[in-house]
Amino acid sequence: MSFWNSAIGGMIGFSIGGPIGGLIGAVIGSKMGGSKRVKYNVSSNQEVQAAFFTALFACLAKLAKSDGTVSKEEIIKVDEFMKERFKFSKDQRQFAIGIFNTAKDDSVSYEEYANQLNSILTNNPNSLMMFYELLFELAYSDNMLHPNEERLLKITPAIFGFHDSLFDEIKSKFTSNLVDPYKVLGVNKEMQFEEIKKVYRKKRNQFHPDKLISKGLPEELLEKAEQKFIEIQEAFEEIEKRTRNS
Repeated sequence: MSFWNSAIGGMIGFSIGGPIGGLIGAVIGSKMGGSKRVKYNVSSNQEVQAAFFTALFACLAKLAKSDGTVSKEEIIKVDEFMKERFKFSKDQRQFAIGIFNTAKDDSVSYEEYANQLNSILTNNPNSLMMFYELLFELAYSDNMLHPNEERLLKITPAIFGFHDSLFDEIKSKFTSNLVDPYKVLGVNKEMQFEEIKKVYRKKRNQFHPDKLISKGLPEELLEKAEQKFIEIQEAFEEIEKRTRNS
C-alpha cells in the first residue's frame, strides 16, 4: 500500500501534526469535502515518507514563489519530478499538485516546513541531503539563481544541521563542469589516503540505497539514492587514481 493512500485516508496528517500534518489535512479537506474517509493502518515508515514528500513539495513551492512568481521552467521541473523521477500515478500527482499549490500561497514559512522535516528525519541526515539537492535542481531549472532562492538555500544547511560550506559544494555541481571528488566525499587533499578511505567507506554505507530505504526514504527516490551512491564510488576511485599517480 502506498503511503499516499494512507495520507489521503486521513490518518497520516493527524499522526504527524504540525505544519506538515496541517498541510496534508488541508489538501485532503479540499479534495474530499464531506465524503467518508477510508482508514488505514499506518506504519512509521509511511509517516516518514509522507512527511518527506509533503515537505518537499511545500518547500519546492516556497522556493519557486520566492522570486514573486512560479516560472514555466519551474512548473516543468516539478512535473518532471512527479512523472519521471518519482513515477507518481495520476492520483498521486494530483495530491502532490494540491500540496504544491496550497503551500505556495499559505501563511506557513519555508523555514517552518524545513524545521519540522528535520525533526522527523533527525536520524536520517542523508535523506535530508537528497532533499536539499532536489531543491537545488528546481532553483537552477531556469539556469539562474535568484537572490531570494539563494537566501532560502543558504539557510537550509543550518536548519538540517549540515556544515556551512555545503551550499557552495552543492552549488558548484550546478555551475561547474568539473566535479571535485574531494568535495563529493567531504574530505580535503591534505588528508592521508587511509583516512580518506575510512570516510569513503562510512559514506558509502550511509548512502547505500537499502540503508536509506530502511530508514524511511520513499522508494520513489531509489533512483536518486543509487545516483548518489555511484557519485560517491566514482569520487573515491578518482582520488585513488590520483594518489597512485602522484
